[in-house]
Amino acid sequence: MMIEKHISALLYRHQCVIIPGFGAFLTEIQTARLDAGSNTFYPPKKLISFNANLKNNDGLLANHIALQEKISYEQAVSDIARQTESWLSRLNNREPLILKNLGEITSNLEGSLVFTPDTPVNYLMDAFGLSAVISPAVRREELKVQAEELEEIAPIIFTPERKRNYSYLRYAAVFAVLLTIGGAGFKVYQDKEIAEQTLLVEKSVQEKVNNRIQQATFFIENPLPAVKLPLKEDNKSYPYHVVAGAYRSEANAIKAMNELTAKGFKARKLERNRFGLYPVLYGSFATYAEAHEKMRDIHKTVNREAWLLVKEL
Repeated sequence: MMIEKHISALLYRHQCVIIPGFGAFLTEIQTARLDAGSNTFYPPKKLISFNANLKNNDGLLANHIALQEKISYEQAVSDIARQTESWLSRLNNREPLILKNLGEITSNLEGSLVFTPDTPVNYLMDAFGLSAVISPAVRREELKVQAEELEEIAPIIFTPERKRNYSYLRYAAVFAVLLTIGGAGFKVYQDKEIAEQTLLVEKSVQEKVNNRIQQATFFIENPLPAVKLPLKEDNKSYPYHVVAGAYRSEANAIKAMNELTAKGFKARKLERNRFGLYPVLYGSFATYAEAHEKMRDIHKTVNREAWLLVKEL
């Protein structure tokens, strides 16, 4: 069974896909960029990386394979174990492991796994259908030089014309100026009259409104008591979560949550997911950058197998 096709399918919707006993493929969003050397615009995409330290089974890949292949969860876990055993055997024999639409994994002299991504597909669903665009460079300096050369070759020549008598046009111009001044003066006068009438109407309306307000103020006998409005709670969304682990037993999940809380984390236990597991969180964050930085700190100090979950709660 080629489990790499199932890994590719999950990478469209998840940022972390763990292959139990082997490692995990992680994604990170790269914004759109411009290659100035080739004048090429590249759309945003997901960058694929590999972490050989994340090996614990979180149930994601096995459940997906069980649903797609119409087999039991236990059979899917067994098939994944056989596949990863075959992969590790090839890598131990210094054979490269090529995974379609993911990349190539090799083993170096120290025995560590080295991943070289090769993703002809874009796993970022928001950029589906977008491709690279090549734009020809605008050569401004060359066009400027060509224009200057043309000016030197073909200078502009003014042709003298016979002098004509246009004295009658001066009188027409004077008449037009006087007509314009007269029209402008009439318009200023009319605008002034309209403004004065509008101001009188507005004053009258305002006096009536003030009288209404004064009457309403005097005739209120039983005013209502003041009402304290509750402050609006923070509706900020925290869709990025650093996961400590997922437990089949709710009691074990609560125990793990209490231990993390005692260590100073804002730990939480999520409800049972569709895989029958209770995820326990180190904490939830508003942005991917905050969650990723916290996960890196946890990898260094507490748990190298913590992973990132993106989910609106």
